[in-house]
Amino acid sequence: MDHNAAIITEFRTNQGRVGGNFAGAPLLLLHTTGARSGQERIHPMMYLDLGDRRFVFASKAGADTNPDWYHNLIANPAVTVEVGTETYPGTARPVQGPERDRIYQEQASRYPGFGEYQEKTSRSIPVVELIRAS
Repeated sequence: MDHNAAIITEFRTNQGRVGGNFAGAPLLLLHTTGARSGQERIHPMMYLDLGDRRFVFASKAGADTNPDWYHNLIANPAVTVEVGTETYPGTARPVQGPERDRIYQEQASRYPGFGEYQEKTSRSIPVVELIRAS
């Protein structure tokens, strides 16, 4: 079982809670559609709730390229989000400019690893809002 599959299983078994590197962190499962394959992909990732808005970060631990899931979101922004025991459909919207900077800074202040990721790369790490379908 690959690393993500183990996290996904633990997440679903424990009502959205996992141990290891993600212990105590806000974690969700983001379902995307592969840009070329059209197949569903599931990605465990940390998120940030600000007010009634929810954001994820295409950090890829500070690598110089965006994660594959970000490419898939741009190609097909329809997503499904699993948080705790709740699953809902949504739309992914990249956040740009000063708003992106403010939200990323908030995440980095709560979880300093995100500040380190940005320092490791010359790219601006994308911030993506997950908008719940109404």
